[in-house]
Amino acid sequence: MRGYVIKRLAQAVGVLWAAYTVSFLVLDYLPGDPVTAMAGAGMDSGQVDPARLAALRHEYGFDKPVPVQYAEYLGRAVRGDFGDSVSTGRPVTATLADALPQTLQLTGAAMLFAVVLGGGLAVLATYTTLRWLRQLLLSLPPLGVSVPTFWVGLLLVETFSFRLHWFPAFGNDGLGGLVLPALTLAVPTGAQIAQVLAKSLLTALDQAYVETARAKGAGRWRVHLRHALRNASLPALTVVGLLVGQLIAGSVVVETVFSRDGLGRVTAAAVTAQDIPLVQGVVVFGALIFVTTNLVIDLVYPLLDPRIVVASGRRAALA
Repeated sequence: MRGYVIKRLAQAVGVLWAAYTVSFLVLDYLPGDPVTAMAGAGMDSGQVDPARLAALRHEYGFDKPVPVQYAEYLGRAVRGDFGDSVSTGRPVTATLADALPQTLQLTGAAMLFAVVLGGGLAVLATYTTLRWLRQLLLSLPPLGVSVPTFWVGLLLVETFSFRLHWFPAFGNDGLGGLVLPALTLAVPTGAQIAQVLAKSLLTALDQAYVETARAKGAGRWRVHLRHALRNASLPALTVVGLLVGQLIAGSVVVETVFSRDGLGRVTAAAVTAQDIPLVQGVVVFGALIFVTTNLVIDLVYPLLDPRIVVASGRRAALA
């Protein structure tokens, strides 16, 4: 078990380093000069004082060779220091600390809705004995995956805000303002969870251990939930870990549609201003959330199926 945990931690560190490195290279390759944009805001580029440009480039380290910039920025990032935002002048960590709670609330609520709706749909579709109902329920996940997120958001706003007046349409007003944006993100996410879990459940229900449980007199619900669902949940857990990154990316669109403050709006503004320190901070924080979630899921795997640790140990011994 110890070797399994160390291996997963090493993979998480590798993902964080790769995310930081790729974001640095992409931002450096983009055309334009963030220092010129910051110094010349509200005036023609010809009116910008060259001395001021040189001072700002020196202040932010943009006058150094790219490898030196990368090494210095990476060293500071390891210590949790991403520098100051080029567009606002505030520390990046402070900007992220202000925006992160709203995005975590949104993605957490969206994942909760997705697991409940997607898992419930998969369990119901595989439990029912009515063929037409099963086919109807199994046809819903592909529809949910194919529908654009922004269209789902606009439809929910039109129905539940403008017509029924159940929830606010915009802003960060408490739990009520969280429901519609979270549901908007949860629809495609829950649909993917339902697809994977339903397929795994149908496969698990045909296994010999399920027939053995039935032969011992276990009821349908007991067989379905205790025996089949436990083994079928492993692929679904893998999908949940991968979908965390999708939720963070989708928050950019959803927070724009619902005018919510959060990492999504901060990211959009930072990319527009080519704010390299802020964009890198967003990327690393997003990657940190992603790898932490996947690390937790990897550590839950052995609790559901202890054979995973045994198999990992055997592969290490053979290597």
